[in-house]
Amino acid sequence: MRERTTIFQGTDWVMVILYIVLVTIGWLNIYAAVYDESSPGITNITQEYGKQMIFILVALGIAVAIMIVEPNFYPAFSMFIYAFMLLALVAVYFLGTEIKGSRSWFRFGDFGLQPAEFAKFATALALAKFLSALNIRMTDMTTRLWSAFIFALPLGIILLQNETGTALVYLGFILVMYREGLSGNLLLLAFFVSLLAVLSLLYDPLSLLYACVVILLACYLVIRKTKKNLLKVSASLLVCGAIVFGVPFAFSKLHDYQQKRINVWLGKDRSSESKKDEYYNVHQSLVAIGSGGFTGKGYLEGTQTKYNYVPEQSTDFIFCTVGEEWGYIGTVILLSLYLALILRIIFVAERQRSTFSRIYGYCVASILFIHLTINIGMTIGFMPVIGIPLPFLSYGGSSMLSFTILLFIFIKLDSHRLEIFR
Repeated sequence: MRERTTIFQGTDWVMVILYIVLVTIGWLNIYAAVYDESSPGITNITQEYGKQMIFILVALGIAVAIMIVEPNFYPAFSMFIYAFMLLALVAVYFLGTEIKGSRSWFRFGDFGLQPAEFAKFATALALAKFLSALNIRMTDMTTRLWSAFIFALPLGIILLQNETGTALVYLGFILVMYREGLSGNLLLLAFFVSLLAVLSLLYDPLSLLYACVVILLACYLVIRKTKKNLLKVSASLLVCGAIVFGVPFAFSKLHDYQQKRINVWLGKDRSSESKKDEYYNVHQSLVAIGSGGFTGKGYLEGTQTKYNYVPEQSTDFIFCTVGEEWGYIGTVILLSLYLALILRIIFVAERQRSTFSRIYGYCVASILFIHLTINIGMTIGFMPVIGIPLPFLSYGGSSMLSFTILLFIFIKLDSHRLEIFR
């Protein structure tokens, strides 16, 4: 292979351009989200949009630094990076600052750092390192358990920090395991387990358990009646019982505001109190998006945005600004940009000669997909309000820096795609 003349040689500029476009759209919409006639210029660093500009510039500097580092660094030090981020997650639980009921932030003056955001790329590196090792097969139960442990460990620590939304993102790594050979039957099983968990919050557990007994008994009667199948049916019944009684118990241990958010999402709580907080957020979000119509009200002309009807509009609900000011056309364009980036990442991942690079690429695509699905689903009432950012658009230094690192590590690995990393 010929000698490289620049650090950007072999760079996939499609991903870079999509990144820059999304970041720019985010910056402009953060300005719109807090805009009024007396707002200072968009570069004023005392305001959120000015701070976001600094975050973007720092992120671009980090992106360049990533492109300078030799690609072999990432697989070689992936487990060290993972271990360091686990230590940071534990440390913030004891030493961090509590914000909105969650102890997951280190505060440095006016700047906050959330290790849970950075742990995503660290977990992606660790999972890619493990699954790319020789003699690793997803058909082996040991491989499945270790793979699940790699992302379940940070997930569990983050749950202890009361960051339920961020923790859910880590379940996206299951999609990576599926690409590497995890049986589709297990994904189907996960779907039914999730469905049963939701139903257990809506209906009486005993009634649900009775329904499970009837269904499983019917299944046993139509399949071959062997001792092995009887054991499977019995084990399934035990699992169903654990879910229908365990989920409501776990739900009762959540904070009141978390219970309210889930109850609002499930349609169980439409009280006047909820309409003023949890349901109010979703309702105002829908009003803002719907009021944009087909073409939108125009940039900086959103009334819902201007008068702060939607809480957290520059962070978790930034999509409302797009919907109100850019309308249906704007939201379709934005979603098309995200879709193009995710599909491009998958396409690029499939052309890798390195197993490590391919798996890491799928980790990137999965994390972006889960974030996109939950955040937009949250703003339109399809998901509970659990507070996770929209990649590259939402205001915040931790999310901007962590998503940039996540993406540009893959861009760097791809620029050396003719090499093999383990």
